[in-house]
Amino acid sequence: MTFKSGFVNIVGKPNAGKSTLMNALVGERMAIITHKPQTTRHRIIGIVSEDTHQIVYSDTPGYVEEPSYKMHEVMNSFVKSCLEDADLMLFVMDVTDTYEATDGIVDILNKSDVPVFIIFNKIDLISQEALKELMSEWSQLIDAKEVIPIVASDKLGISFLKEKILSHLPEGEPFYPPDQLTDRPERFFVSEIIREKILLLYGQEIPYSSDVNVEEFEETKTKKGKDLIRIRSIIFVERKSQVSIIIGRGGSAIKKLGTEARLDLEEWLQSKVFLEITVKVKEKWRNDTRTLKFMGYGG
Repeated sequence: MTFKSGFVNIVGKPNAGKSTLMNALVGERMAIITHKPQTTRHRIIGIVSEDTHQIVYSDTPGYVEEPSYKMHEVMNSFVKSCLEDADLMLFVMDVTDTYEATDGIVDILNKSDVPVFIIFNKIDLISQEALKELMSEWSQLIDAKEVIPIVASDKLGISFLKEKILSHLPEGEPFYPPDQLTDRPERFFVSEIIREKILLLYGQEIPYSSDVNVEEFEETKTKKGKDLIRIRSIIFVERKSQVSIIIGRGGSAIKKLGTEARLDLEEWLQSKVFLEITVKVKEKWRNDTRTLKFMGYGG
């Protein structure tokens, strides 16, 4: 029996449903999900290993057409770099969004030699007639191997999509050990879960001008001998006024943030968690190359 393996990279505009699709394909919570655009800031890998194949899925940030910060430029570079190792590209589109043939991501895909699937997400929000029109229109704009409608949040069409992905993958040896799920350390996912709560609990500029760094992740035991993970994290913001917003009156906001993050972390880590969160100001960090590298945004 032949073995198949390959890299399947997911791209698209912000809030198209890329992370929801990634989680559905991998079958695990690999990426955080909120209703806000630019939730995903990094390239995240999820590995699916079976007896006959290994698929390395890669979720990327939404492509920002007009970058406002160096952080956006780095996020766009993650999208461009995913063409270098891809065996297949999944271009995810929210059927309710507006797209142009001149969009940067469309140009990137058309200039690439990598096979492309167009994935129409959230098809439950439009009529069948409108969907057929979209599929016909985009089949002419991008030379796609497959055009597949789905509802990622309900996993509608996911099984069919998996079959099509597997049929287009090359034969080859696995890239990772069969028990490996990702290339990211636990600290990364801890910071992402905390950042998800910031996106969900705060409005206006706070979610976009903040980021999370995990300074300590220590596995230990309670006095009763039960597993305990001690986590010390820092939320970086750009202005002093944002510190008071994160903390809230009498510490109420950060207390709620900490509680909700800790509960999610305990479920994800399957362990009791002691979570400490502090807030610090790092002015203009989104435009500071050195700080961006420190926070894991690469060059």
